[in-house]
Amino acid sequence: MAKTAVTPTRMVLNQLKGRLKTARRGHKLLKDKRDELMRQFMDVVKLNKQLRTRVEEGLTGAFASLQVASAIMSPEMLEQALLYPRQSVELGLKYKNIMSVNVPEYSFQTKNNDPTEIYPYGFAQTSGELDDALDKMARVFEDMLELAQVEKTMQLLAEEIEKTRRRVNALEYVMIPELTENIKYITMKLEENENATKVRLLKVKEMVLQDAHDFK
Repeated sequence: MAKTAVTPTRMVLNQLKGRLKTARRGHKLLKDKRDELMRQFMDVVKLNKQLRTRVEEGLTGAFASLQVASAIMSPEMLEQALLYPRQSVELGLKYKNIMSVNVPEYSFQTKNNDPTEIYPYGFAQTSGELDDALDKMARVFEDMLELAQVEKTMQLLAEEIEKTRRRVNALEYVMIPELTENIKYITMKLEENENATKVRLLKVKEMVLQDAHDFK
């Protein structure tokens, strides 16, 4: 029995067959898209793991050096040394398309390329550990920015994978079976109608022949 009310006509049957063909083609395309998204997602997950390890190691080293500097320098001197930064950073944002998903690409540009600009103080009254802390923090900054980009990409890809998975399931377990069942129902009804018509024609023919025989 059809799952939805349909009119058992050849026109409706042809329409349903066309929809079924389109649904199957869409199902295959969405499955291919889902599989490719999963492959891309796993690549991003691996990169995320590598970047997170580098960032954690870099931050751990920077904080360790900062703690040593804090032990050597007075809090007032440390605060004064870091009070007025000399270097500034400008962030840039653009997008790239991965399987119809627009993911961000971050970039940054420092005010100038002089590496000593990361030190907003003179070297006479500060410790070398503070220099090490700022140097390590500057080197880990690029990895931190890339990590943010990768994690946002992971989030967007995961959302698209989930949406695609739901569409695949809706086609595979709802729409395609329903169309198949309706086509089967209409085909059966049309065959029943054809058989009934043949029986009626045979009876009419028999009656006509009988009448002709009696007339003779």
